[in-house]
Amino acid sequence: MSPQVIINCAMSADGKIALPSRKQTKISNEEDMKRVHELRNECDAILVGIGTILSDNPKLTVKESYVPNPKQPLRIVLDSKGRIPRNAEVLSSDSPTMVIVSEKCKYEIEGAETIICGKERVDLRSLMDILDTRGIKTLLVEGGETVIWSFLNGRIAHEFYIFIGSKVIGGKKSPTPAGGEGAKNEGDILPLKLISVKNLGNGVLLHYGVEK
Repeated sequence: MSPQVIINCAMSADGKIALPSRKQTKISNEEDMKRVHELRNECDAILVGIGTILSDNPKLTVKESYVPNPKQPLRIVLDSKGRIPRNAEVLSSDSPTMVIVSEKCKYEIEGAETIICGKERVDLRSLMDILDTRGIKTLLVEGGETVIWSFLNGRIAHEFYIFIGSKVIGGKKSPTPAGGEGAKNEGDILPLKLISVKNLGNGVLLHYGVEK
């Protein structure tokens, strides 16, 4: 069986996840930050794309201020061409890191386990099989927009959490939760099943199931 894939992201009231420059800005409130770190701690691994690493340089760990004695899940980076900076926070010793590359990357990533999975780009379905053999039962996908779209469009995700912050970012070029090519026609639109709606401080948390 493949891992249970949970997507989590935060967006503004007008559906943006970053500034028009693509620079990250804080959208989650304190209540949502606590939820995110608790969710991270419940999962076996956290996954992001190389775009998130290059723009935000996250450590992808569980903060003890939110979760006492966190277990620190495996960190996974999708990086087809091996562009991850050698000083990236995600390569810290806080938790093991796995960098997934394609055959285009010809070298090992120092400070991480390097796994080739795909010819031109990472093959997500093959990756799910690899993670299954590694005992990964729950995978948390945190971005960015192209990665989220790939998991949704490929019907690989099972759950989708969206926190809506009470702010407006605006901008035609501001990224949204699901980027990539998008649906080519109405028949390609991905249906979701609303599971719950919950107030978190001054924001709202939507929990969806992904239709197969």
